Amino acid sequence: MKATIPPLCLERSGPSYPSQLAQIDGPPDKLWARGDLKLLDPGKARIAIVGSRAPTPYGMVQAERFGRELAAAGVIVVSGLARGVDQAAHRGALDAGGDTIAVLGSGLDKPWPAVPMVDEIAAKGLLLSEYEPRTPPRPHHFPLRNRIISGLSDGLIVIEAAAASGSLISARWAVDQGREVFALPGRVDQPMSAGCHRLLREGAGLVEGPAELLSLIYGDSPAPAAADKAPANLGRVESVLRGETLSADEIAGALGRPIDRVLVELVQLELVGRVVRGAGGLYRLG
Repeated sequence: MKATIPPLCLERSGPSYPSQLAQIDGPPDKLWARGDLKLLDPGKARIAIVGSRAPTPYGMVQAERFGRELAAAGVIVVSGLARGVDQAAHRGALDAGGDTIAVLGSGLDKPWPAVPMVDEIAAKGLLLSEYEPRTPPRPHHFPLRNRIISGLSDGLIVIEAAAASGSLISARWAVDQGREVFALPGRVDQPMSAGCHRLLREGAGLVEGPAELLSLIYGDSPAPAAADKAPANLGRVESVLRGETLSADEIAGALGRPIDRVLVELVQLELVGRVVRGAGGLYRLG
């Protein structure tokens, strides 16, 4: 990790310690943080995304999709930086220009895994750990840090997990903390679906997309702080659609902008109800 600025220490009695985390059983006495502490403010919308370290291509695509679209809607994506689903969720949030929190199972100066994304999250989001600097990663740290991932969040979704998976530990923590737990269904002949299907049999909510997840956790209203995260250029998309019904390609052409960026903006507007996608993939104002 290239950053040399010492991490901040947040004590449970201090003003920057997240109030949502302070209410769980066994909250950390201290947290070490590097990045944007405003992501811990009360009232911020936070959803945890966890899953397999060895997901299928389907799992990777879905984790990135959920991370991207939740972040685009103003939700802070919380995960654990592990390879696979965790990193895909962080990547989706970062690519959407949104916010993400990574909770580590080691000191912030000894991240595991030590990937370039660590510095990117420190610069654009927030790194957290209950372990002091210079603490190496140890196997028992990771199940424990899962209680922080769920404790910081309004709800948790599992995207692919084997029958015996650390993601199921995260789900147990979430249930004990009174958080809502959801799972994404998968193929019945795929071992990485077994954990999610087990959670569904035990009462987890079944979700198929980010908009459905947002509705189940926050109701029909946009997630808290969603309006604060909307980029200014969304107004340009809406102005093109005023009195028109257009395809994404037509909108991109009118704006002179790349289609991939316009699609991200359309998802943002659709999630907060300002744009509706109709038959044939045509968009109109909501």
